[in-house]
Amino acid sequence: MLTQTRRHSYICSLLGIRDIVVAVNKIDLVGFSQDTFDRIVGDYVTFASELGFRSIVPVPISARFGDNVTARSGNLPWYKGPTLIEHLEQVDVAQDLGSKPFRFPVQWVNRPNLDFRGFAGTIAAGRVAPGDQVVVAASGKASRIARIVTADGDLDAAEAGQAVTLTLEDEVDVARGDILVRPAERPPVADQFAGHLLWMDEEAMLPGRGYLMRIGNIWTPCSITSIRHRVDVNTLEEHAARRLSLNEIGFCNFSAGQPIPLDAYEENRATGAFILVDRFTNRTAGAGMVAFPLRRASNIHHEHFTVDKAARAALVGNRPMVLWFTGLSGSGKSTIANIVEQALHKAGRATYSLDGDNVRHGLCRDLGFTAADRVENIRRVGEVAKLFVDAGMIVLCSFISPFQAERRMVRDLLGPGEFTEVFVDTPIEACIARDPKGLYAKAQAGQIQNFTGISSPYEPPEHPELHILTAGRTPEECAAEVLDRLRGAGIAC
Repeated sequence: MLTQTRRHSYICSLLGIRDIVVAVNKIDLVGFSQDTFDRIVGDYVTFASELGFRSIVPVPISARFGDNVTARSGNLPWYKGPTLIEHLEQVDVAQDLGSKPFRFPVQWVNRPNLDFRGFAGTIAAGRVAPGDQVVVAASGKASRIARIVTADGDLDAAEAGQAVTLTLEDEVDVARGDILVRPAERPPVADQFAGHLLWMDEEAMLPGRGYLMRIGNIWTPCSITSIRHRVDVNTLEEHAARRLSLNEIGFCNFSAGQPIPLDAYEENRATGAFILVDRFTNRTAGAGMVAFPLRRASNIHHEHFTVDKAARAALVGNRPMVLWFTGLSGSGKSTIANIVEQALHKAGRATYSLDGDNVRHGLCRDLGFTAADRVENIRRVGEVAKLFVDAGMIVLCSFISPFQAERRMVRDLLGPGEFTEVFVDTPIEACIARDPKGLYAKAQAGQIQNFTGISSPYEPPEHPELHILTAGRTPEECAAEVLDRLRGAGIAC
């Protein structure tokens, strides 16, 4: 047995496939040996005993010559079972989705004129008829089915697998991505959940990094908050992990950008499956299956205060925002940010500086410099910066922040116009020559691992609000460029 067979079998188990055919191909290469066939089948059955398959049907075949594919082979007189096609034609894999709780994911809101408003989609589970009471899963808004519309006329009832348009008796706010359900069968609605994840991207998955998730017809930002374990597909053992590489499978906690109606995948594949998409390349990075919502997602709620961000900003006469200084170590980020903050403070603006070295003495003292730790470092800083902006302050953040994905993640935490990316662009040769902390020399000597620019990559911003070229310029001149930008935005300094 190969690792690929084990991996694919485990994936089949996760996908809820319960009937397996073990097609032992190329049997001609071992002289159509029954002993070899029996040994392979025995190894597979032993391995698959924990995967929950309902049936395992082994078939010896030679695809090259057609042995036991469509017709019984005279080269295998010892095999008395069906051919591959015979078995596939008779095996019963039907699912009784009609008896499951009603689920109707809205794919499209059909409103050709003011007299018609219908919700188009495919019924994922259950049955429905005019007069049935339904609710929008996320909001709980209730109504009744008025009509079931199809191209061939209205139906008296519809069930799982049918593509229909439903109209409601009331004007209820329903949008693409919403799910119509019965009032007594509402699924959990949560923005945090646990699930299985098959990683499909060559770039490793790192907890804390932001992705786009599609679940049903909903697109929303999503991140993996932690990896509970990684599965060794050869032994099915569970191991601790800090990342998932190509083709690895893990059980993870997820955090979505909005509350989502969730069904466990084993209960409903249509409403329990999702994909993760890389925000920059648009590659499908991972495929996942919901296991269950996390209790903290329903136990914790946002508390809204009368004194809000606008009130706090007005009190101190500020326009709250984040100035995010990014660049190589030694590029001058902290020096320029310090000069900018002095000018803002002198002008009476309320500010606070978050610096890479400073936060690692406290907030992030438990983190190292691996790619996963760098992602978590910026995630924490981004959340803190968001709190300072909510307090009405101008926050100056000086971090190497080498990955575009994490800088984008911080940007997405804030409102429009609240994030200004300042790329302090200093050639690495100048940074090495300056090397105020002696870090480059140690990195080049192999004494520091994962050092940005030497043994770890830096992804320069593609479209920063400010691109400061420092070569041949003083820190004061560079800071003046930032201050000019602020004045142009209406901030006195």
